[in-house]
Amino acid sequence: MKDELLLFKLELQKLWLNRASRVLIFVSFILPFFVLLLSSFKINFFGLFTLELGELGVFNFPIIWHITTFFASQFKFFFAIVVVSMIGNEYSNRTLKQNLIDGLSKGEFIRSKFYAIVFFSLISTLLIFALSLCIGLYYSSYDEFGIIIQGTEFIAAYFFKLVGFFSLCLFFGVLFKRSAFALGFLFVLFILEWIIFGFFMWHFRKSNSDLPETIQNLFPLKSMYKLIDQPFQRVLISKFPDQGDLVYDYGVHFYEFSIVIFWTAIFVFSSFLLLKKRDL
Repeated sequence: MKDELLLFKLELQKLWLNRASRVLIFVSFILPFFVLLLSSFKINFFGLFTLELGELGVFNFPIIWHITTFFASQFKFFFAIVVVSMIGNEYSNRTLKQNLIDGLSKGEFIRSKFYAIVFFSLISTLLIFALSLCIGLYYSSYDEFGIIIQGTEFIAAYFFKLVGFFSLCLFFGVLFKRSAFALGFLFVLFILEWIIFGFFMWHFRKSNSDLPETIQNLFPLKSMYKLIDQPFQRVLISKFPDQGDLVYDYGVHFYEFSIVIFWTAIFVFSSFLLLKKRDL
């Protein structure tokens, strides 16, 4: 346990000494926090009209957990830059080779990166939890404890979504060594997943089967997205309950956690195998 703590401290020290990493970490934490906080205020649009989302009921419990985690997760790209830079800087500055010479094993190197990912994902999750709770307590029409904690599974989904996505970034960082290539391949993977989905849609076009969507939900990026589905239809349902065509499954399910955890383990272990086989 002591050795693991030292690995964690070593990684935090590296990030803190890098000015760009400090800025990006700050932005990745503050920007979603600031945007969500700002959205809870009254906003006057040049005197034409005033928008206050709180009056629309979107900050009521339990729907607030869904809304805040969904929108906060859209800012994860900022810390993704930090993750791939962690690896890119190790290669460009030759600190990886020096650390291995100094006695750090390749397994310990990957674990130190993963510990940093889990730590910052946890901090981000706790911030979103605190912000959502404060805004909800202020705006929500419901203050019963049972209603307040209903929907907090979205907080857990937010944490695993971040860990899974950043583990994917870790894998691409190790695979390509350069931050730009690693980030670029995230978009390539996104497009590739949709191309494969399109192929299955075409192949099963006559069978009216749900298999293409089921297969798509097993893909890395799509499975992470499915942990927190879009909340727009849910908001509309709350305003227009008679619109049956708006009903959809927005819940967080155990099997969705399982898929993301599986991919997280694959990405971390693959990162270790790549590093283990690579001649540094």
